[in-house]
Amino acid sequence: MSVRLPRTFPLPTVALEDAVANQFRLMECVARHFEGRQLFEADAGVVPGLGRPRTTARVETVLAEFLGAPAAALVQGAGTGAIRAALGAVLDAGDPLLVHRAPVYRTTGVTLRGLGVETVEADFNDRAALDRALASGRFRWAFVQHSRQRVADSHDPGEVLAACRAAGVRTIVDDNYAVFRVPRCGVELGADASCFSLFKLHGPEGVGLVVGARDLVGRGHDANYSGGGQVQGHQALDALRALSHVPVMWSVQSRVGTEIAERLAAGEVPGVAEVRIANVQDRCLLVRLDRPVARAVPDAAARYGAAPYPVGANSRYEIAPLFYRMSRSALEDAPELADWTVRINPMRAGADLVIDILRRALHDLRDVDGNGRPAAAAPVRARGLVPTPVSDAASSSTPRPVHSAHGSRDQQEGG
Repeated sequence: MSVRLPRTFPLPTVALEDAVANQFRLMECVARHFEGRQLFEADAGVVPGLGRPRTTARVETVLAEFLGAPAAALVQGAGTGAIRAALGAVLDAGDPLLVHRAPVYRTTGVTLRGLGVETVEADFNDRAALDRALASGRFRWAFVQHSRQRVADSHDPGEVLAACRAAGVRTIVDDNYAVFRVPRCGVELGADASCFSLFKLHGPEGVGLVVGARDLVGRGHDANYSGGGQVQGHQALDALRALSHVPVMWSVQSRVGTEIAERLAAGEVPGVAEVRIANVQDRCLLVRLDRPVARAVPDAAARYGAAPYPVGANSRYEIAPLFYRMSRSALEDAPELADWTVRINPMRAGADLVIDILRRALHDLRDVDGNGRPAAAAPVRARGLVPTPVSDAASSSTPRPVHSAHGSRDQQEGG
């Protein structure tokens, strides 16, 4: 079988101690700009002189300070709305925009077509190619996606931004799936703006953020003069409350993902051929199976508590581990992986639960044919745990504990 996962180059993560420090620093920023009672109050509307609710403006100030930027704008439309607002603030139809030579995130592609800009590609993995593009003098702006666009992308986003800055090219960064998960987001690395969804950070639906240079953010505020386009005060407070626990949560999730990868690589689950940690889109596990049954895994895993599709990629709705196909942009680059590879994100779960779900899903799919279709109806099986063998990497001979949640559910269902 010739299908193999390419080598991946995961983005750095935040250690738990640093995540705790970030949480505390965020709360220090909150205390500097909110009196205690204001955290329980919220206004709405286009306040004269501000053009948006006072509470919204106060939250923007907190987030700008926390990320070390001059200004911030909360916008409707989540991450896509933030990217659209930032690009629309600085580009006109026909303007050249430097982008990475890779499949673009689908909604970003819609934005770029709608703006009518001329996208010019350079391979950011090839520093010489990037330098040639920057030396051409064609570009005022470059657009950088922080998370990987290709499975095998290897470039350092910070180095790309530094090269652009040295060439006098300003930058806008899509920080979806990266902010709060990596040590420094785009604007902290020197970009002119970072754009990301607060819905992906447990905030309310539809809220995004543009944070960065005052001129860019100011143009975005000026363009958003409609009362119906504002992020109202209660939405802004809701997003801020959610952010107060996100740094620690993401750090724990990254640590769990690493543990799962190590245990799968050690052979703990029959049927797993390869595993990679990758940032496609969110930080996740790419698990290549030894048979082409990946398309059937999400539904099989859902029977044991997994989420078979995302809502917002780490939104407040997503607590169960996600078992899903690879992203469309990743499959556009590597379509041969579709039948063999499943994407797994532990979300709020621990490694034991994720590994147990994968083992049981693959066990149920043992009679699936080579095209990923059930050869016959899978029999209904008891929900008891399959015993977990000790990983080769384990230093102790003591078996791993059985996950108790399944035991209690089995008793309830008479399994």
